[in-house]
Amino acid sequence: MPRSPDTALPFPASALRAGKAGPWRDWQVAPGTQVTLSSLDPAAKPFSGGNKAADQAAVQSIAEELDRLQDLFYADARYKLLVVLQGTDTSGKDGTVRGVFSRTSPLGVHTVGWKAPTEVERDHDYLWRIHQQMPGAGEIMVFNRSHYEDVLVPVVNRWITPAQTRQRYAHIRDFERLLAETGTVVLKFMLHIDAEEQRQRLQERIDDPTKHWKFSLGDLEVRKQWNDYQRAYETLLQETSTPWAPWNVVPANSKTHRNLMIATVVRDTLRALKLRYPPDDPALAGLRVK
Repeated sequence: MPRSPDTALPFPASALRAGKAGPWRDWQVAPGTQVTLSSLDPAAKPFSGGNKAADQAAVQSIAEELDRLQDLFYADARYKLLVVLQGTDTSGKDGTVRGVFSRTSPLGVHTVGWKAPTEVERDHDYLWRIHQQMPGAGEIMVFNRSHYEDVLVPVVNRWITPAQTRQRYAHIRDFERLLAETGTVVLKFMLHIDAEEQRQRLQERIDDPTKHWKFSLGDLEVRKQWNDYQRAYETLLQETSTPWAPWNVVPANSKTHRNLMIATVVRDTLRALKLRYPPDDPALAGLRVK
């Protein structure tokens, strides 16, 4: 049966939890809300059942359900799903990909790890390379870092002016509105750790030879800008959390809780889409293979 992405329906992710009590309320950024990251405890575990082993088992169970839902999502083909993982160095973006999407088929789930733009990419507008990696009908795309790097690194290093920064926020809001209005569900997660947790994780990379490949001396220079990055994150969360693409702040000092929270949100999002298999082809009725 032909895949018809143009028949997709806009689906604002905020509708999933609008008006609901529970752990969502304190961690999803309402549009226009002023965000103070220091007031949000990165060691919190709002999705935890209180037992680490049970939480780990829950992550595995949800990962298996995501595999089943992804198969139905692909067959349905009315929607696309973009999962944005954003956070400071060592916040757990790679670990989230492994923990949450370990059971899903690579045929329908793809991941992009964004690095500094190439020379060709710099010759275009900063969203040019991003748009090329959007998911197709029935696909799930996971961004490890994202277009939000373009309102973090240039802002902290003062490579763009405040006016240019505000302009980029507007670009991103409009870009994500375009995605939502053409059938892409956008889930954005800011992985929130504290400075001490980052220090420990960086030290682990230095001390463990098998993790040296993850470490760069430049990471220590960026760490010196911790407070500047926290302020930049607070502003982007406030400016780009919208009804069609709200931000979820994920307390991520606990790796297990981080995976549990994100897996739960992705699962609940797919469930809420009321996915269905395409209608049966009447020509198949009574057909027998010889």
